[in-house]
Amino acid sequence: MAYGSGGYRGDRRDQPKEYFKTKCSDCGNECEVPFKPTQGRPVYCRDCFKKHQPEGRSDNRERRRF
Repeated sequence: MAYGSGGYRGDRRDQPKEYFKTKCSDCGNECEVPFKPTQGRPVYCRDCFKKHQPEGRSDNRERRRF
């Protein structure tokens, strides 16, 4: 398989991301998430998600950019 020849590369950046409306399992506010919620698994809004992250873990997205 030749890379960069226009074949499938697994790159979805050109496709619009689908969001699903749901309610936060913690605060009950309506929110949107970029995945289909699974019954029996908690879904958190942005604020509550931050509260549920393990200690010492931070958002490293800015540092991962190349």
